[in-house]
Amino acid sequence: MEPLRLGILGAARITELAIVKPARITGTRLVAVAARDFARAAAFAAAHGIEKVHQSYLDVINDPDVEAVYNPLANSLHAPWNKAALAAGKHVFTEKPSANNAAEAEDVAAQVRRADRQFFEGFHYLWHPLVARLHAILASGELGELRHVETVMDMPAPAASDPRWSLVLGGGALMDLGCYSLHSMRVLAPFVGGEPELVSATGGERSGHPGVDEWLTATLRFPNGVTGTAGCNMASDHHQMSHRLVGTAGEAVIKDFVNPHNDDRLVVTTSKGTRTEHLGTRSSYTYQLEAFTTAIRTGVPARTDAADAVRTMRLIDQCYKAIGLQPRPTPLDSESDQR
Repeated sequence: MEPLRLGILGAARITELAIVKPARITGTRLVAVAARDFARAAAFAAAHGIEKVHQSYLDVINDPDVEAVYNPLANSLHAPWNKAALAAGKHVFTEKPSANNAAEAEDVAAQVRRADRQFFEGFHYLWHPLVARLHAILASGELGELRHVETVMDMPAPAASDPRWSLVLGGGALMDLGCYSLHSMRVLAPFVGGEPELVSATGGERSGHPGVDEWLTATLRFPNGVTGTAGCNMASDHHQMSHRLVGTAGEAVIKDFVNPHNDDRLVVTTSKGTRTEHLGTRSSYTYQLEAFTTAIRTGVPARTDAADAVRTMRLIDQCYKAIGLQPRPTPLDSESDQR
C-alpha cells in the first residue's frame, strides 16, 4: 500500500509511542506537526524526523500533503479538531476518548457521514493478537459458558497539575483509564448477545478537583445474563491493567492488555491445569497504525469507527450520571484553542 501521509496536532507525549515509533516500521510519512509553542513543535519535528513544522493546527489540517490527521490533544479538544479535520476532507485518527461526551461524539459521527472519510479511535489494545486469541479461546468453548468479565485499570496518581485532573480539559479516571475497561466489555458483544447495559456504578472525586473522578467501578450486564465489572483507579498504590474472562470450565486473563509490548502473557486455567501463552511483544500501536492505514486504503471502516465511539461515550456518560457527576462538559468556542 502507498505510505500514509500523516499530520500531527500538538507534541503530546503519547505521540512518540503511538505514532513515531510505529511509523518507522510501517513506512508512514510524518508530513507535518504544529503545537501551541512553535519552538516545541520544531524541536519535536527535529527529534522525530517530521518533514514540516506549521504555525497552527489549522495549517496542518489544510496542508495538501496531509491526507490524515492524528489528534492526541487534551480530551476536550478531540471533538472540535476532529470535526475541523473532517471538514477539510481529512481522515481522522483520534486518541481516546474521541469526545468529551456522547452529544459531541454524535456530532462528530454526523460529520464523518457528511465527509465520507475514515474515522478511527485509538483503542490500540484491540489490534494486538492477544485480544483475538482470547476471543478465539472463548469461542472454542474451552472456558465453558462465559459467566463474568472483569477489567481492572489501576495506576499511581499523576501530578496534581496533570491535565488528566482537569474538568475543563475532559479529565478523570473514567476518561483516561475507564474508557478502556468499558470498551473491552463492548467488544465482547458478538459472544454475549449484544452490547452491555449499565446496572450500577460507584466512584469518588479527586480531592481539590470538583467534578473529576479519581476512581470508578461499573457493574454491567449483557443480554445473555453474563455480568461484567469495569474498574479504573487513577490514584492507586499499584499498577494493574488486566482483562479476565471467567467461565463455567475455566478462566483466561490477559495480564497487561494495554501494554502487551511489555507483557504479552495470556494465562488460561482449566481443570487440565494452567498454561501461559505468549502472543508477541510487537507493539499494539504498530498493529493499530496498520489497521488505520488499511481502513483508509480499502475504504472499509475499522472496528473503532465513529459509530463505535458514540456507543462508548454513551456508556461513559451513563457511568458519570450513576455516581452523581456530570458528563464532561462541551467546551465553549473560546476554550477550544482554535490555534
